[in-house]
Amino acid sequence: MATLICLGFGYCAEYFVATIGQKFDRVVGTVRGKERAAVLDAYGGGRLQALLFDGTQATPTLNSAIAEANVALISVPPGENGDPVLAACGNALAGNKNLRSIVYLSTVGVYGDQSGAWVDEQTPPKPGTARSRERLAAELAWQEFGARRGVAVAILRLAGIYGPGQNALVQLARGKARRVAKPGQIFNRIHVGDIAQAIDAAFARPAAGVFNVADDEPSPPGDPLVFAAELMGVEPPPEIPFAQAAPSMSPMALSFWQECRRVNNAKLKRELGVALRYPTYREGLRALFEER
Repeated sequence: MATLICLGFGYCAEYFVATIGQKFDRVVGTVRGKERAAVLDAYGGGRLQALLFDGTQATPTLNSAIAEANVALISVPPGENGDPVLAACGNALAGNKNLRSIVYLSTVGVYGDQSGAWVDEQTPPKPGTARSRERLAAELAWQEFGARRGVAVAILRLAGIYGPGQNALVQLARGKARRVAKPGQIFNRIHVGDIAQAIDAAFARPAAGVFNVADDEPSPPGDPLVFAAELMGVEPPPEIPFAQAAPSMSPMALSFWQECRRVNNAKLKRELGVALRYPTYREGLRALFEER
């Protein structure tokens, strides 16, 4: 009986389970709230069990589920005190003799600002924000755990995530889209369906090491909005200069805009055998438009 435990059942984990979770006999996912747990239990039809995890202490029920897992997907963000899953659940994971693979979802933000240059997995990280420094520390902690325990740990560094309910089409439909223009700024993106592919491939090998999970075409931030507007038959929002938009941005959003890099995904394709279903935002948005 193959058991998957998702420590942090957020957007990516939920999509992975909904599309590929049938490969497992049992799926356990952790959430922070009782209401969310009840919804997931009902939605799962008995195959998905939602357990509470507050990020500080693992319940006996959670430790028991961890002890039975064959693979683990980790997507709980770290904090200034380190990785909360390792702190609360590390002993239970270390004691599981059947655990063969761990996938940790990280971010390409650990590369920091590269002034638009290409980065790959050999590029030394230089995180420029506290949030990215915490991510890099968590990556290293999970790799050290894997080395001590003798279990494969794959670090998936994700580009900007989009997919159902979270994309330029939705932003336009809700009137929330802002087309900010900053000369020279480019971003990579990744459809959640291709993230699910990468998770599946990492578990199947099982894979160890760092893998960039990004699309083939880094592009200016406004391009997906223009393309989405074309699909919807509406006018794209007017461009707003970055200098004008910056004062109203949150510190997190502002830090995102202050970094620029192009992310190489060759290792993902070469070593994990992932063929992107959505190699650029155009294929991804077109598919999402047709699914609406």
